[in-house]
Amino acid sequence: MSAAVKLEDVRVTLGEDFPEIRASVRRICANFPGAYWRDLETHGAYPAEFVKALTEAGYLAALIPEEYGGTGLPLRAAAVILEEIHASGCNAGACHAQMYIMGTLLRHGSADQKARYLPPIARGKLRLQAFAVTEPTTGTDTTKLKTRAVRDGDHYVIHGQKVWTSRALHSDLMLLLARTTPLDQVKKKTEGLSVFLLDIGACRGKGLEIKPLAAMVNHNTTEVFFDGARVPAENLIGEEGKGFRYILDGINAERILVSSEAIGDARWFTKTAVAYAKQRIVFDRPIGQNQGIQFPIARAHAETEAADLLLRKAAALFEAGLPCGDDANMAKMLAADASWHAGEACMQTHGGFGYAREYDVERKWRETRLLQIAPISTNLVLAYIGEHILGMPRSY
Repeated sequence: MSAAVKLEDVRVTLGEDFPEIRASVRRICANFPGAYWRDLETHGAYPAEFVKALTEAGYLAALIPEEYGGTGLPLRAAAVILEEIHASGCNAGACHAQMYIMGTLLRHGSADQKARYLPPIARGKLRLQAFAVTEPTTGTDTTKLKTRAVRDGDHYVIHGQKVWTSRALHSDLMLLLARTTPLDQVKKKTEGLSVFLLDIGACRGKGLEIKPLAAMVNHNTTEVFFDGARVPAENLIGEEGKGFRYILDGINAERILVSSEAIGDARWFTKTAVAYAKQRIVFDRPIGQNQGIQFPIARAHAETEAADLLLRKAAALFEAGLPCGDDANMAKMLAADASWHAGEACMQTHGGFGYAREYDVERKWRETRLLQIAPISTNLVLAYIGEHILGMPRSY
């Protein structure tokens, strides 16, 4: 988008935008009802059939340009895809990372890297689902990560450990952030970090070990251990030492996309709670007639609509090439809050049946709780607002 675009020229679409995409996603999701997701959880399995259906429909290649075999859709369209998946009772956690991980390769990869990897990713021949950044001892303090990549001829040798690297056992490629220059040798702590595109199949058993990490939700997350894994130097994305900036460059897109999932969750909870409140009879009256049931659902609906508006604004600014960090962060927090409040209202409306797996409320309730923590915690969003928007002293 041209840099000449001005804020006053940005337009936000209201209503059910991209109706054809929404209808198509709903049709796909109808083939994957609650029983499908419950069975996956029982066995800790990956939703391979669901991911295949989305891939064949072209939705996981939504943000890949047409020249590389993708559909070249705007970010808002990708957000709509994820929103509808979650509003339908499904979960995009098994595959959503491909949308925002791919952006680092697209924006900062070489022409050869893009030509080599993007077309097979678009066709579903390669999966780029694993994003290895977080470490056990550093968490959000990314600049202090300890995984090292040391140049050795035409390779980099990797040592270190990552945690919460979801889908690593179901991905062909991994986007890895590692320190190439020690922290005590750089002028700024954000320097000396580099991004690599790692071939998981080529490295497993050769200095790369992946262990499943049991968690509250079935996101197929893992711990990843590097002990001398060798990555070809040609798989370095962009310039050595500039990786932190490359990762930050994709954060706003990630926040917008994940926030869309929260909006979808909130809509599922509200729809489900309303339906149950209207048909559940206690003391000879539907429980939805009681304000104690009705008001929390109504409030969550209002919060969802407000969060959706800010999210649409953030996506519009992103597409226009204008700064969108403030809105993306605030939308993330508001959408996560709306989904959690809607989830609480839905759980409370169902009472004891909310705990019954067959209703899917407890599954969705657990899934949406994660959005208070990842991909950025609510407290860090508040810290961002306090410092960068309101101009108060840095709190950490």
